[in-house]
Amino acid sequence: MMKSRLIIVVAALLFSTAIGAQPRAEYPRPQFERADWVNLNGEWSFALDLSDSGRDRDFYNSKGFEQRITVPFAPESKLSGIGYTDFINSVWYQRMIQIPSAWQGKRVKLNFGAVYYESEVYIDGKFVARHFGGSDSFSVDITDFVKAGGMHSLVVSAKSDLRSREQSAGKQSLRHGPFECMYTRTTGIWQTVWMEAVAPCGLSRVKYTTDIDRNEVSFEVTLRRNRSGNTLTVNVMDGGKTIASQTAPVASGSVVTLPVKKAKLWSPESPFLYDVEFLLKDADGNTLDKVTSYFGMRKIHTEGNRIYLNNEPYYQRLVLDQGFYPDGIWTAPSDEALKHDIELSMAAGFNGARLHQKVFEERFYYWADKLGYLTWGEAPSWGLDANSPVAARNFMSEWRNIVVRDMNHPSLVTWTPFNEEFWPDETQYPRFVSDIYDMTKQLDPTRPINTVSGGIHIKTDIWTEHHYEQNAERLHDIIYNGGKMFVRKPDIQGRLRGNVGFNRPELNSPYTFPTYEGDIPYILDEFGGIKGMEANPAKDGAWGYGDAAQTKEDFYKRLESQVRVLIDMSDLIWGYCYTQLTDVEQEQNGIYYYDRSTKYDMDRVRAIFQMALLEQPAAADNKKK
Repeated sequence: MMKSRLIIVVAALLFSTAIGAQPRAEYPRPQFERADWVNLNGEWSFALDLSDSGRDRDFYNSKGFEQRITVPFAPESKLSGIGYTDFINSVWYQRMIQIPSAWQGKRVKLNFGAVYYESEVYIDGKFVARHFGGSDSFSVDITDFVKAGGMHSLVVSAKSDLRSREQSAGKQSLRHGPFECMYTRTTGIWQTVWMEAVAPCGLSRVKYTTDIDRNEVSFEVTLRRNRSGNTLTVNVMDGGKTIASQTAPVASGSVVTLPVKKAKLWSPESPFLYDVEFLLKDADGNTLDKVTSYFGMRKIHTEGNRIYLNNEPYYQRLVLDQGFYPDGIWTAPSDEALKHDIELSMAAGFNGARLHQKVFEERFYYWADKLGYLTWGEAPSWGLDANSPVAARNFMSEWRNIVVRDMNHPSLVTWTPFNEEFWPDETQYPRFVSDIYDMTKQLDPTRPINTVSGGIHIKTDIWTEHHYEQNAERLHDIIYNGGKMFVRKPDIQGRLRGNVGFNRPELNSPYTFPTYEGDIPYILDEFGGIKGMEANPAKDGAWGYGDAAQTKEDFYKRLESQVRVLIDMSDLIWGYCYTQLTDVEQEQNGIYYYDRSTKYDMDRVRAIFQMALLEQPAAADNKKK
């Protein structure tokens, strides 16, 4: 066992950045790709500003700090070269950038995949822009501060105050060190930084809407600037062959709709992707902007208590994926590592993942699209004070940007803004959750929303609960008690609580909260979490749910009994999410170890999770147990 695991660990190291090579050199935004770009990952000068006095010390004018850091890895990570894991109030980055001479006459965009949390950008000591949000991508137009062919000093600052409760933290520990299901923090730049040249009236974004019932796809265009006489040509391709094309006058808000005859539908079983090319031209026919992309023809919707994919009921076998890495924390060491995590999950029998308390980078969604892997997009909502107007404002703007960025990915089938964390007051909480639901639905009416995973649902398209009861019979009775779903027994104080999720208000509340009536899909989107055999709380603070499995055989039997409960109730429960894909630091309840090496017999694990695939159709006719 030790020898085989060592081999796997050594192989995993191959995913890490090679010494001297540019880290994360791949194009970071594959669904909206331009050829003319410069990757800024690699060595930057760096300063820890623990006292948050850098601005007073004119750090924005710096031509270089004493320390060196490898971008895009956070200073808390090993791959950054820093490895400072205590709370960090402020950090500063600096590097020289050269603007290609060929970019004369174009707008120069400086793009950030993500910077945690409040960031500022300076060019040659001049303030350029500020951004609030630790997980959403943003762009800065630096054209007026640089010259084509010129060399300039770029300075980026980042501030974080997790303990203010005004910024989303996700699973970042609010204590000195990691504990239970809270882990090492991430500060500053943690996704790719790059520059690109864009025409003054170039494409800003394109929203895709696929309609499999009408066999067509629509593209809603947003331009940086409108100019009369400009046209947009859209070419849709299948294997290099153009199957649909249209050229039309264009302005922001224009919609181009093309037929997709005999459409090849995207699904986990057949993840077919169409290529698409956008060509923006002026009145003289000169190409101003060219963007390449792709899309998948698919439809996701709910009817009654079922979720449908491409108009057929589709049972989701999801795994909780937190996206942490031993050497990169929130940042995958390589593009291959992102792909590998999906492959590991599929090898374990899952057809998708709830991407938990972290906004995954666009490259992950790219691989999910390519490989046929369902995803639920989630915000790192833990750590917020829901009663704070500042926290609410911070969350709303960040979540909006996340939805807009990722909504074109066919693999993404559900939005999950919140998780458990908001204990209800009777005014702010319902209002806040309702606003987020409405905003998300307005931005993207095509996907169901699981508004508060395992929490108190105010408005939602999917009803979800979290139950970590390890005994299968008791788990069954919690879900289906006395011939009814989710009947609650009085707590030890004799108080009755409503069937509204993980955090339940008392039934004597003067306000009415929704209850589950069986008219929308129900998914147990957290269960299991079986603590591994090696877990030793006394030795290393290991944490998980229930008592640790005593043997591997004990693990398999417990796992199968829990999954069996859900499969036998598939007329009531339409999918699940198992906790979790890998161990994460001290939380040792993954299907795999933290280094992604194999923990169990994956043939047996896969057979258990695929019981839903083999037995679900018949199980739908079973009587309630």
